[in-house]
Amino acid sequence: MRPTPYVASLRVYEPLSAFNPADKLRWQSIQDSSLSYVDEEKFAMQRTVVPEPPAGRPDGVHILDVDGERYVAPWSTATRCWAALDNFKESLPSTVVPYFISPAIEDVITAGVDLMEDKVPHILNETWVIPPRWFLLFLAEERDRGENSDGLYTTARTTIANAKARAQVAHETVVAAFGEGPVEQDLDNLRAWLEMFHPKSFVELDYGGLANYLDKALRDNGEDGLLADTSIEDVLHSLSGLAAADGLMAGQGYERLMSRWRRVQALESAN
Repeated sequence: MRPTPYVASLRVYEPLSAFNPADKLRWQSIQDSSLSYVDEEKFAMQRTVVPEPPAGRPDGVHILDVDGERYVAPWSTATRCWAALDNFKESLPSTVVPYFISPAIEDVITAGVDLMEDKVPHILNETWVIPPRWFLLFLAEERDRGENSDGLYTTARTTIANAKARAQVAHETVVAAFGEGPVEQDLDNLRAWLEMFHPKSFVELDYGGLANYLDKALRDNGEDGLLADTSIEDVLHSLSGLAAADGLMAGQGYERLMSRWRRVQALESAN
């Protein structure tokens, strides 16, 4: 099982041509390894125990080799630490933040941030749930699921061109149905994130260790484990309902999705 089995990820793999010469040379020479996911999570856990400046060590990458060309998703540790801290601070009154994060720890997290050329992470993470908007970037036939040394897994992968086109359609559908609001804004933020990357990139959804929890939740409900997971289909079904102005159809897809993942979230308090 992965070191942090409750984390799901959305990753963008860019071609090596999108990076500077030093990174291209370094990443071209390393071998692809399925352990990169374990290493990323292991180092993240170590940093929660012994904080260190995230910009101070060479970052790792996840590698994808397609048709003889290499694509990489840098861990972007410094960027993600900085973004997480920034989002956390925005969620609380400034007078409350020091009770959760001391100035000394904040200094460690932000050390070297001004030197970062790009503050856009290649990887987004969520714990105990996968946001519905992530599913709409994919089709069911782009999904892969099975079992490896870490347990059960589910991934989905598509080109960034496909992902951007699907996000655009979803955004237009939601705006037409509901107008502007939190859901529309989340979709707009996702579209803006995808626009930051090379047009020949790939986008990947990885359930991470949540695949194991989802399998358990589905089997406890009398279903056929991961094979019964239709999260991608449910989101697309809901969007089709919105596009057709069919509230019943839209609600059915959304409720199937949310009831499934609520059972997964319930396992957080059970552990």
